[in-house]
Amino acid sequence: MNPLVTAILISSLSTGTIITMSSYHWLFAWFGLEMNTLAIVPLISKHHHPRATEAATKYFLTQAAAAATILFASTLNAWTSGQWSILHPTTLPVTLMMLIALAMKLGLAPMHSWYPEVLQGITLPTALLMSTWQKLAPLALLLMMSNHLPQNTLLTLGLLSAYIGGWAGLNQTQTRKIMAFS
Repeated sequence: MNPLVTAILISSLSTGTIITMSSYHWLFAWFGLEMNTLAIVPLISKHHHPRATEAATKYFLTQAAAAATILFASTLNAWTSGQWSILHPTTLPVTLMMLIALAMKLGLAPMHSWYPEVLQGITLPTALLMSTWQKLAPLALLLMMSNHLPQNTLLTLGLLSAYIGGWAGLNQTQTRKIMAFS
């Protein structure tokens, strides 16, 4: 890949994260998340190999489903409350839909099944980028919403992720899959 194209994709990745982390409006947060997704897909499929293409397709479809859920929940929140603010989700269904969508974007259990397969099909530097930088924006949104999220659900999601990740990681012999389950 051309170094200029790689630089543009990396700067788009960082710009999308900054837009998401600094927004208090759901549409801007969604735009930043989508910018992240569209910037990492060419980096995933950079090597023209069937596994890389499969990983890019799985990643794109999963992230598109999560983004559609976020857009639907934010629209439902705006419909019920008249505002697009991230800090004030109105109803429990909206909050739970956001939590599920952000957990899917983060690759948390039980919505984690796509993540080890995607990491297995990409290069190690891209896997490191996906395992660190790609998690910042959804995690920032979770932290912004943390006052309105049900604590029992968050605790269950965290414990389930640690439990499934620990047990499934014990059975792996490949570095990328161990990294995905950790």
